[in-house]
Amino acid sequence: MDPVAATLVILVLAVAAFVSNRVPIGVVSIGVALALFFTGVLTLPEALAGFGDPTVLFIAALFVVSESLDATGVTAWAGQRVIGRAGSTRSRLLLVIALLVAGLTALISINGAVAALLPLVVVVAARAGIASSKLLMPLAFAASAGSLLLLTGTPVNILVSDFAIGAGGRHFGFFEYALVGIPVLAGTIVILLLGGRLVPDRPAARMPLDLVRHARLLRQQYSLSLDTGTILGPVTGVTEVVVAPRSPLIGTRVCAGMTDPDGDLVVLAARRGDELLKGTEFLVQAGDALLLQGAWDDLSRRSREPGMLVVDDPQRLRRSVPLGRGAKRAIGILLGMVVLLATGLVPPAVAALLAACALVLTRTVSVTQAYRSISWTTVVLIAGMIPLSTAFIATGTADLVAGWMLSMLGDAGPHAALTALCALALVLGQLISNTATVLIVAPIAIAVAHSMELSVQPFMMALAVIGAAAFLTPIATPANLMVMEPGGFRFGDYWRLGLPLALFFFAMAVLYVPLVWPF
Repeated sequence: MDPVAATLVILVLAVAAFVSNRVPIGVVSIGVALALFFTGVLTLPEALAGFGDPTVLFIAALFVVSESLDATGVTAWAGQRVIGRAGSTRSRLLLVIALLVAGLTALISINGAVAALLPLVVVVAARAGIASSKLLMPLAFAASAGSLLLLTGTPVNILVSDFAIGAGGRHFGFFEYALVGIPVLAGTIVILLLGGRLVPDRPAARMPLDLVRHARLLRQQYSLSLDTGTILGPVTGVTEVVVAPRSPLIGTRVCAGMTDPDGDLVVLAARRGDELLKGTEFLVQAGDALLLQGAWDDLSRRSREPGMLVVDDPQRLRRSVPLGRGAKRAIGILLGMVVLLATGLVPPAVAALLAACALVLTRTVSVTQAYRSISWTTVVLIAGMIPLSTAFIATGTADLVAGWMLSMLGDAGPHAALTALCALALVLGQLISNTATVLIVAPIAIAVAHSMELSVQPFMMALAVIGAAAFLTPIATPANLMVMEPGGFRFGDYWRLGLPLALFFFAMAVLYVPLVWPF
């Protein structure tokens, strides 16, 4: 088969598979790479080159940095400090939440910021008597706007910068995205404040953990006089376990205040049904509830042992505790990475990998945590789709599609070409991953820019802006899906508020971007 025809067929099949949502994203991406090899479009090293691409390694390392801030309670601390002082009015809460999630997104990615703040926002909404839906959709949408503030905000920013370099342009600076990101964020916040009626008024489908309420409940149920900080602190905490049938603990003599044989955990209190087992020794029976206290790592390790059923996962509780163990190291390493990225002393991938290694070596995160924190779906998606972009350029497919587009546009000029490309990216971005969209459209945009003898910079930055405009469907971005169940949203709820935001982003991409980055 002709390489150009094969590339186009593979593209169409990939988009169809993405849209169907029936084939796992990772399978589609790997299938694309393998199809390019089997059809002879690319050699095997070229088809698999994405898995060793510096951009992919950069993105993977950023997930580890994000995990360190979340696991050590830095994001919980920031959220509680800022949102806790925002009052109870919807407009003020929305403004504070939007600014906070945008700032976090710029440093640790959209998904990490939304996942970290989502439980806190639901709790704050409940305390303020506001439907959680009124704050959760703005949370996700403001995060998308915040992704344009810094290079690290989203994988799309990294990709368009690399595309610009490969096309003979220059890379975008670490803070350069803020030239468009700040006005986009400001406009987004205005639309969110004015568009309150466009968001459905629905209660949370399920309530997340409220740390203060949880500690108060434990004190009441186990008749403890300890305060919240003693029960759930940065270094030590408590967890509740139930003795399972056939547990090796059954028949063991226990009393409140005693330690386990290894001396790691203390039995603070115990219950047997409605009876509080306090003051005397008792023989453990199946179904007994034990309240254990110890270091968070020990609680996590021991609660996974056979015979114990954990009521609340210690790792989940630990993430809700502000500024836990390793928080200062996480902040320091993050700042070091930002300095390296901002000054350009080392390539971006090197800066992020150094940060990830430092977090593991300083035991801020464990090796297991580091591996688990990486969104392998995102990594495989980008690694598998990069060869398709390579094929578009190498086979001349991008030039062919660009020629078709320019022939339809005639002598309309660069703004018309940019408008057509952004419209294509905007539609695709609502149906498939915005990262996949940029990997497909970027080679075409580069070919258009070269054919018209224009700079690639405005085209690439416009794609970054459009890539962030994933507002019309819940499948457009993982952040939209994250808030769907807690906010009680339906598939058709997103476009009402999403449409004016998408049109605003489109206008910024087509009209504002060329003013800052001329053709």
